[in-house]
This record gives sequence, structure tokens and C-alpha cells, in this order.
Amino acid sequence: MPYAKARDGTKLYYKDWGRGDPVVLIHGWPLSADSFDDAALRLVEAGKRCIIPDRRGFGRSDQPWDGHDYDTYADDVAAVLEAAGVAEPVALVGFSMGGGEVARFLTKQGKGRVSKAVLISSVVPYMLQTDDNPNGVPQSTFDQMTQGMKEDRAHFFKGFFNDFFGTGMISHPVSDEVEMNAWRQTMMAGLRPTLAAAQAFATTDFRPDIASFDGVPTLIIHGTSDKTVPIDATGRVMADKVPNAKLIEYEGSAHGLFATDKERLNEDLVAFLTGDDSRIDEKAESRETESAY
Repeated sequence: MPYAKARDGTKLYYKDWGRGDPVVLIHGWPLSADSFDDAALRLVEAGKRCIIPDRRGFGRSDQPWDGHDYDTYADDVAAVLEAAGVAEPVALVGFSMGGGEVARFLTKQGKGRVSKAVLISSVVPYMLQTDDNPNGVPQSTFDQMTQGMKEDRAHFFKGFFNDFFGTGMISHPVSDEVEMNAWRQTMMAGLRPTLAAAQAFATTDFRPDIASFDGVPTLIIHGTSDKTVPIDATGRVMADKVPNAKLIEYEGSAHGLFATDKERLNEDLVAFLTGDDSRIDEKAESRETESAY
């Protein structure tokens, strides 16, 4: 299995599938690279090379005590690309907290290193509710999450994935086995990295990183019923702040779009990353037209 070595010696596992222009798929919390398997398969079939790392502390990567901050996470992505021998510009796709790595990588490495950017259910630009970010998530919610994870992590995540996938008494967007697989990936992570990563995505303010997207073709995809990462604090803000960014809203969809809307998401990723912008423009314009009414 391929591993890269981070600056501090942490071993970072990554998948390297296919041949073609490189696409880096950065998974969300508290999952692993496995959550992007369906998308990666579809992109490889479309002629792309997919590099999918396990974030430090998660999946098959090492579980260090330190380094659970976005500057380090972005440096880890750079280390994976170096190990994979990728010197050309890459397309970056970040799901949930992975969107933060996209933003910070752009800031640290420069837009010349990135060909395109995709933010899916992303935490960018700022998750925490503050006076100047009223649509964010209250600190009390993150405090309750921390308490639940410390008391009984296995039990906490079983309930967490109900909101993550939008599962309810009537709604069942994914199978029980999909939720079980998400729980499996989660339990591969260490408790310390799980808690520290949650602190990072909850409190990191990416608003200074927004300028780094200027000039980079950017696609934003977000579910309108996302209870995990509210669209009004994230996706819609980025669509408003990033010049020429395209926003596709998945009406009524929850957070875990890679499973709840798998076929639709993969189609949109392939269209954007292979340059079929006309299909993306139609969907973005359709959303704008609907919003006007």
C-alpha cells in the first residue's frame, strides 16, 4: 500500500487509481478515503487519475497526537502529492472538513498548483456561530458532540449518522449497510484525532482564505437540508464571495451526498472535472432561476 511521509514523520496512506489528469479527493470527518470510492471509480472511468488520502489520524494513516490543524493538513496533502510524483496542477475535491484543506492548500501552495476546486457539503468559510457569522453552528452543539464522543464514541456516531445521511422515521436515503460502513470507517480513527479534527473544523475561520480561490474554476455542491454543515453559513456564502463560482444546490438533501445522491454527484463531478461546463452552467442557472421565485 502506498504511503507518504509528512514533515513530522507521520505516515499518510493514500490510494492512487487510474491515469490522466490528477484529481485529489479529500474526505470528510470522521471518515476515510473509502468514502470516495464510488466517485473515484467513476472519475477513473472518465480518464482521470485519482489520489485519495486518509487524513492523519484516520483510516490507515498514522495516529499522531499532534498536527491536527489545517496548516498541517494542507502540508500533508502536499506531501502525498510529492510521494505520488505529481508535479503538475491538480484538481482538488473536498468533502465537508476536506473543503478546509482545499482552501488552505490554495493559500499555502498558490493557485498555480490547482487547476480546479470542488467544495462538497464543505465547512468553508466558517462553521462556528459568532456575532459576525450568525448562521453558523452554536458552540454548545460542538460541546455536546465532544461530550458524547468522550462518553461513548461508538454509540454517539451511530446516532450522528442519522442526521449525516438524513435518516428518519420515514426518510431512508441510504441503506443500513451504508451507515454501518460509515461507522466502520469512523471507528478506524483514533479518539484523539477524532476530537482534535472536530475542534479544527469547528473553529477554523477560512474567510481569509476566500481570496485564494479567485481565478480558480470552483464548483460548490451542497444539500439544502444539511443539518451537519448548514448551507447558509457555508455553500451559499462561498458562492457569493468567490468570483464566478458555480453553486449547485441539491434540494432536500442532507450532508452525506456521496451516498445519498451518489449518481447525481458523480455525474456533476465528471462534468465539471472533464470540462463539460455547459451541463454545470445549466444546473447552476436552474438553481438561480428557482431562487428568483
